[in-house]
Amino acid sequence: MRILRAPATFWLIASNVVFFTIAIAISYFYPNFINLIALTPSDIMRGQHLWTILTSIFMHAGLFHLLANMLSLFFLGTLLERIIGRKRFLGVYFISGLMGSLFYIFLGDPTIPAVGASGAIFGIAGMLAVLTPKMPVYIMFIPIAMPMWFGVILIMLVLWLLTVTISLPIGNTAHFGGLLVGLGYAAYLRYRHPQKTRAISQHFR
Repeated sequence: MRILRAPATFWLIASNVVFFTIAIAISYFYPNFINLIALTPSDIMRGQHLWTILTSIFMHAGLFHLLANMLSLFFLGTLLERIIGRKRFLGVYFISGLMGSLFYIFLGDPTIPAVGASGAIFGIAGMLAVLTPKMPVYIMFIPIAMPMWFGVILIMLVLWLLTVTISLPIGNTAHFGGLLVGLGYAAYLRYRHPQKTRAISQHFR
């Protein structure tokens, strides 16, 4: 069947949407269910709810949060999957997401639950910032194209600023953890395959 051969990005988006829908439906009957899938550092430190290191990556705080992340995953993920292939892409996605969870556990607020695929998505963005640094992108509602590397820095700064100025509960430490995975793996690929990565960089500019 053709759908089984669909890009990994499609399946990741579908998984996020289905997981969110099911979780919200269950939470109507069991309000505490969200606490069983959201990542709370203090619980992890006590050896409780260890599975939330993974489940939190597929849950979101609301429809807008889900929509924003899935749109980012669609545009960025589709491109990166074409560049590095399905298996490598899935590896980057999950390792970035898990690293984001670990960073939040050790550097985030221990009592505030965290959810979202942002850590994994920042891993993807980090790779593109290295592999396609000059590719023009549009960030949020800014109607001006900017190079990929600058766009990643800008969105990180904006999210940190929102956290500091209006105390918006954003998991910036998780974003940073995922970003480091993407940057590191892309740097490794540039070192191991300089000609291929140079050609990719010149193509997307």
